[in-house]
Amino acid sequence: MAGDRSTGGDASIAFIDARALIGCRHRLHRNATHPQLLTGVVEDAGVRQRREAATAHRNKVRDALVGADPDGWVVIDPGLRATERAEATMRACVAGAQHIWGGLLPQEPDTGRRGGSEILLRDPDRGGYIPVIVVNHKVTDPRKPEPADFHPTTSDPYRWDPRPDPYRKLRQQPRDQQRLAHLYRMLQRHGLASPALVGGVIGYHFDRILVHDLGPLLADYDLRYADRIAVVRNELPTVPSKVPECRQCPWWSRGVDGGPSCEGWLVEHRDVSLVAPGSRAEVLRGHGVQTIDDLAAWVGDDPEDWQHGPFDEAVVTARAWLAGAPLVRRVDRVRVRRADVEVDVDLESFQEYGAYLWGTLLDGVYRPFVTWDPLPTEDEGRSFGEFWIWLMTVRAEAATAGKTFAAYCYSRTAEDKWLYESARRFAGRPGVPTVEQVRAFVDGPEWVDMFQAVSDQFICPNGKGLKKIAPVAGFAWRDPEAGGEASMSWYRQAVGYDGGEPDATQRTRLLEYNEDDVRATMVLREWMSPDRPVAHCADLEVPGLADFRAGV
Repeated sequence: MAGDRSTGGDASIAFIDARALIGCRHRLHRNATHPQLLTGVVEDAGVRQRREAATAHRNKVRDALVGADPDGWVVIDPGLRATERAEATMRACVAGAQHIWGGLLPQEPDTGRRGGSEILLRDPDRGGYIPVIVVNHKVTDPRKPEPADFHPTTSDPYRWDPRPDPYRKLRQQPRDQQRLAHLYRMLQRHGLASPALVGGVIGYHFDRILVHDLGPLLADYDLRYADRIAVVRNELPTVPSKVPECRQCPWWSRGVDGGPSCEGWLVEHRDVSLVAPGSRAEVLRGHGVQTIDDLAAWVGDDPEDWQHGPFDEAVVTARAWLAGAPLVRRVDRVRVRRADVEVDVDLESFQEYGAYLWGTLLDGVYRPFVTWDPLPTEDEGRSFGEFWIWLMTVRAEAATAGKTFAAYCYSRTAEDKWLYESARRFAGRPGVPTVEQVRAFVDGPEWVDMFQAVSDQFICPNGKGLKKIAPVAGFAWRDPEAGGEASMSWYRQAVGYDGGEPDATQRTRLLEYNEDDVRATMVLREWMSPDRPVAHCADLEVPGLADFRAGV
């Protein structure tokens, strides 16, 4: 939990770490005030897997850094009790240790702060310590050097030498910045913060330390922290609001003291966040729009601070929700690029380790290209090469026969990522294309993203994921638990990732899930193409904008 109360003392004493600074305030309040209701709640499989992957990544970084200079590091024993770890950390700081791994700072009963840093780096020029955290996500992307007003500052992970880096572009990660500000304030309390006012992040690739200037962040951090600690101490009220993390939150379907769950409360109050989640709802509330009915009844000019697409579509979304319409047509006639030869493609990956399955559908026949060697594995290059050869052969045969060709996916972001990543990682292996060949294909007209086709032509009050849209077209998945997060757990069992024997039934489950995804894409394409002979189509079944612009 992000917040907890001390036992046997003042009930107002509560502690939070930096994780509480990002995310849902209402969840934070419920976690802190009703922890007993979470007893027995099974941790989400995806959350557990990401946590385990992050631990493995931090261990790898620790072993590499400490192994390169064993005498230059003080490693705090993670097996010690929290108070003992904090005492050991403070002793190392007072002694002037150059590098401390696994430091835990003393809890602050008055402010409520608690936290630790994977690395505390002694500032070689000004004294004090610079917090450096290790995370299992990307913090920069590579780029070709070019003139720019801003280059991120990075340092060699083995030798502190921060300087502008023209070879990288910054990935905004507010959670990392908030954590560094949190650690700076904790170091500052003990006179141990470096005057340089910087912090560092080692990301997934462990190639550089991204250096953040903390000065501009502290005012926002202080306001955010004051709000969050007041929420945990039950000094500020909170109410539900739909945000992305609701998908994995136990409070979404769990009430308190006989009251409704968050979902039930939102539906009961017809809360505007149901159709305008996240920051959109905050903008609307600033204009007095609290409910879906308020939004549906909007008249007058658009809000000046609305930056989430055409505002009239937000109003239509509210009206469609009230009418129970899962989709609204933006266009008079729905269209999808079609071809004589059509292939549907869907991949399955495991975290950042690789893509183990490329599923395809051609003429109603499902064909998977898969490796069951636990990722990461060189065998992934074999399955990817075979997939690419097959796809390009189908394409070439179509051209030879004078036929058009198209390959379809749903939300190309993941497919594009792993096409490029696989081409780089397995360059030179049989069948593996060059990066240039991948780029020529994905940037061409034969690679069709059905998610983009849906986004361009429909307003989607209940979301735009394939699992939301394909059922409207008449498709149903065989597995009621089908989903990306669940598939991660199935994969671990399928390959014996946790030390057990590989589970053949989970392999079958993954193949069926992947097959259903490509078949769902095909059904959706047919439904969106009224020129083809289909039993039903979007043009006839989905209401248009004009049906809602005058109100429900």
